[in-house]
Amino acid sequence: MKAVLMDGFGGVEVMKIGEIAKPAAGEGQVLLKVHATTVNRPDLVQRMGNYPPPPGDSTILGLEVAGTIEALGSGVTGWNVGDRVMSLVGGGAYAEYAVAYANHLMSIPASMSFEEAACVCESYITAFLNLFILGGLKDNNTVIIHGGGGGVNMAGVQLCKALVPHTKIIVTAAPEKLQRVKGMGVDLVINFRETPDFTETVKEFTGKKGVDVILDHVGAKYLSPNMNSLGYGGRLVIIGVISGIKAELNLALMMVKRQQIIGSVLRSRPVKDKGDIVAEFTRTALPRFADRTIVPIIEKVFSLEEVVAAHQMMEDDRHFGKIVLKVV
Repeated sequence: MKAVLMDGFGGVEVMKIGEIAKPAAGEGQVLLKVHATTVNRPDLVQRMGNYPPPPGDSTILGLEVAGTIEALGSGVTGWNVGDRVMSLVGGGAYAEYAVAYANHLMSIPASMSFEEAACVCESYITAFLNLFILGGLKDNNTVIIHGGGGGVNMAGVQLCKALVPHTKIIVTAAPEKLQRVKGMGVDLVINFRETPDFTETVKEFTGKKGVDVILDHVGAKYLSPNMNSLGYGGRLVIIGVISGIKAELNLALMMVKRQQIIGSVLRSRPVKDKGDIVAEFTRTALPRFADRTIVPIIEKVFSLEEVVAAHQMMEDDRHFGKIVLKVV
């Protein structure tokens, strides 16, 4: 089969289109004919050699797929060859065929294209897990979601608007993305280049109350302003550390304000845990995609052969929403 292969680790130049054996579905798995996948930030980190796939998963890049079931592995029930599905995968999506666990599959609503469906699993499930399941976000809360214009940020904003419509949403974004973020209906957009310490801005917006939940992929640089922006009983969920892994923490303030810091990674979770998360997402959020309340925002659709240009677009931060790779 055709796939994106890598000649070692490094820049975009290590990726090339090549031929590799088609994978086979094991017990509890299905073989998918991939119609579309997406470029996610972890793909770039893996390409650089810093984010290996979990043991047993494909070393080919790609964390989410949309396509049709080609074959069923042993023990799989409830699915049929030809079904339109989307799924999380531990790796292997940048290819004509990929293997997924049956309990990670979701049916693609008839109203969605394969390109739209390819955007759902990694970004939206990540946002759903960390904002709602771990972060405990409720309606009428206030939330900060860092990284305006990125896939997880935009997924989080859309999920909040659909599932907790009375929640106040604060987003940090680069100056060139401020207007488009505002256009999504958020309540406050902060230019992170002009205001790297957003504490006072958040305090003013919330009447010194602080926020209930923060979803952060920045890490060390934002630890202090994040904690200072949390209200009593607030939860900081960290899903990335692009600014570093070490920072000083005021434990006394954290204790007095009964704050929580939650670390979270989706990819390395056990198969059953991910299946449980997918099931809750299917029950709670997927109907909002089916009725088009939530429509994934796509910056551009590339062919698989244009993978270098797709990665370069993400590296240069020239996207607003998802970058799709069309395979079929």
